[in-house]
Amino acid sequence: MKNFKSIALALVAFVSFAVNAQSKKVDVTKSTINWVGKKVTGAHEGTITLKEGALVFKGKKVVNGNFTVDMTTINTTDLDGKGKANLDGHLKSDDFFGVEKFPTATLVFKTIGEKGKGVYAVTADLTIKGKTEPIKFDLTVAGNTATTSLNVDRTKYGIQYGSGSFFDNLGDKTINDEFELKVKLVF
Repeated sequence: MKNFKSIALALVAFVSFAVNAQSKKVDVTKSTINWVGKKVTGAHEGTITLKEGALVFKGKKVVNGNFTVDMTTINTTDLDGKGKANLDGHLKSDDFFGVEKFPTATLVFKTIGEKGKGVYAVTADLTIKGKTEPIKFDLTVAGNTATTSLNVDRTKYGIQYGSGSFFDNLGDKTINDEFELKVKLVF
């Protein structure tokens, strides 16, 4: 009888949390991810598409989140024609994101701390090319939108092409290890 009461209490607590927590699916058609990659001689920018994602709320507070990015949608927006096709192809190749073998990347929230006024300090696991590393960023939530900017060190995911941290004498061919993502989620 005592075990039955313990199980019943655990079930009530779980159901209570599940009822109080609400998952809000991200509208991938309205959400955007913009990237900027810099090199010694300038920068390139573009977009990438969110495949799916959700933020979990308890009341009005974000308590969790997980997202999948479609890496096959890497798109350079500052070039046209052959230059664009060449860069898009190179970014999708094994030198960079290897999208044939790794068509998606994922971000899974691990801890969330409130900073006030709809801003959250998030620690998440980011998986790119099958490698998972922790990443920290601030997430701002207002209405049905969440935004963030984060810098990703590509070398942590085995993407070393053109990195001055791994290769000497690259000169003006050196590409920064970090790239920036600006994310707008609409749910």
